[in-house]
Amino acid sequence: MLSKFLYKKLQERKPYIVAEIGSNHNGDINLCKSIIDSAKKNGADCIKLQTFTDKSIFSEKNYKDNYFIADDYRRRKDTNLRQIVKKYSLNNKQLKIIKTYCKKINIDFSATPFSNKEVDFLCKLNVNFIKIASMDLNNYEFIKYIAKKKLPIVLSVGMGNLSEIDEAIRVIESQNNFKIIILYCVSIYPPKNSDFNLKNIITLKKNYNYPVGFSDHSIGTDLSLAAVALGACFLEKHFTIDKNMEGWDHKISSDPKELKVITSGSKNIYEALGSYRINRVENNNRIEAFRRSIVAKKKIKKGQIIKRNMLDFKRPGTGLSPKNINRIIGKKIKRTIKFDEILKEEDF
Repeated sequence: MLSKFLYKKLQERKPYIVAEIGSNHNGDINLCKSIIDSAKKNGADCIKLQTFTDKSIFSEKNYKDNYFIADDYRRRKDTNLRQIVKKYSLNNKQLKIIKTYCKKINIDFSATPFSNKEVDFLCKLNVNFIKIASMDLNNYEFIKYIAKKKLPIVLSVGMGNLSEIDEAIRVIESQNNFKIIILYCVSIYPPKNSDFNLKNIITLKKNYNYPVGFSDHSIGTDLSLAAVALGACFLEKHFTIDKNMEGWDHKISSDPKELKVITSGSKNIYEALGSYRINRVENNNRIEAFRRSIVAKKKIKKGQIIKRNMLDFKRPGTGLSPKNINRIIGKKIKRTIKFDEILKEEDF
């Protein structure tokens, strides 16, 4: 299955870039396709949607209050929270069209579900993975239901502590599903830089034997690239083709130029990180050109005893290395050495 191939790629710890469209399609399937085209063009490996409906994400209390955090419709007469949720959701028929379109242009497809019914439908679509949103980190019954499907799970751990993460992972593993990607994030849109604590990526890598990624809710590209440098192998970034478009997340999303910076930069960083083993990559000719040899600081006549004030160090490194300086002091020279001439092993 493709999902197994995906998880194998993630285990190699190479950056896998997910363009999080979320609801930025604004309920328009043609707009969604245009965003997907741009994500593909700018190097994303995958696009991700959210499969919420007005029945699966908010309770009647939210609709009665008519607001949710920044989505405040209490003073608006043209619309309300329920209407907006309906407007920005995609039905199963539309999701199937989008999945088919992604396959056609060769970009991976996934989504975040918010109900068992939505999970079942995503499994029918054979998505590459299922993401569990941070809001469901402690929803162990829902996590268990998803884990039973045996697809790779991207577990978002925003708002969570280590004990909650431990329990969520235990629930997934209890269903013999060990294809887990831990996704570090800060569930604020957008957070301050000081809120991120990106070193938590290292903490998660040390605590769990699973790939660790980063869901970046910051403005710009810096923190996505920093996360890769810290070892994140899965990057999720909200994406739009127009930040000025009406909608929930357009303003805090990356645009095509920013996505290109992230996709190309993260792969360059991954290649540059290399291994923990110190290896010499320069060839011998380059090493000789850059390093120094012991040279005569002044003319040295044949038979003279070498003293320190007779010697200096200069490029190229084709003669005796500076590390041999103490070994040759006090020895008799076998031939006359000109000023600035490189000393060789056979001169002693």
